[in-house]
Amino acid sequence: MSARVLPLVLHGKSGPTRRNVQVDRLVIAGWTGRDKAALEKHIAELEAIGVPRPATPPIFYRAAAARLTIDDSIEALGPASSGEAEFILLRHGGTLWVGAGSDHTDREVEKYGVSVSKQMCDKPIAPVLWHHDEVAPHWDGLMLRSYVSENGARSLYQEGPVTAMLDPLALIEQFAGKDGLAEGTLMFCGTLAAQGGVRAADIFEFELDDPVLARKIQHRYRVHNLPVLG
Repeated sequence: MSARVLPLVLHGKSGPTRRNVQVDRLVIAGWTGRDKAALEKHIAELEAIGVPRPATPPIFYRAAAARLTIDDSIEALGPASSGEAEFILLRHGGTLWVGAGSDHTDREVEKYGVSVSKQMCDKPIAPVLWHHDEVAPHWDGLMLRSYVSENGARSLYQEGPVTAMLDPLALIEQFAGKDGLAEGTLMFCGTLAAQGGVRAADIFEFELDDPVLARKIQHRYRVHNLPVLG
């Protein structure tokens, strides 16, 4: 098992706490759209770049926890990878935490093997997470956004409510049953359609916005493309 230890800030009921958090398992939930029309739009935009249609959504892919990073840059093989904003769930210390991440994916590999593509790229996450109990009462008000910078120009890439995806507890139950996420498990929970289509960018930014408590979880990273020589 390829565990990953990350220095995170956990905002609990008694305030923020800095901890070195060990993640033992990384789960990437795909095709989690609650709105069938929006889900179909996302499926169609990926089909447009050659990604096969899923059989029975949602699907829970596995990737190495070692792929997780809070760094402000990643390296990807070739120019065909891109990010996508997602809310994430983490079981740590017997508590469920909520954060934000980018399921950065190699789109060329995705065309012939989605599971393989999930393992190809690092998975950036923001280093701050919130206690699930603090946001659960107003969960429907949370928003996801992402921005891309292409040739020096920054533009909105994704925007929508977290309710576009399945409810966190329902998603956990579909994956793990009544027992819930095991300790040390981190789950990416699905994404939104991209404005202007799925594409690569020099810089990717993502955020989880809580307008009720007037706070955001934000992170940005630069993508360095490595040469493909054969």
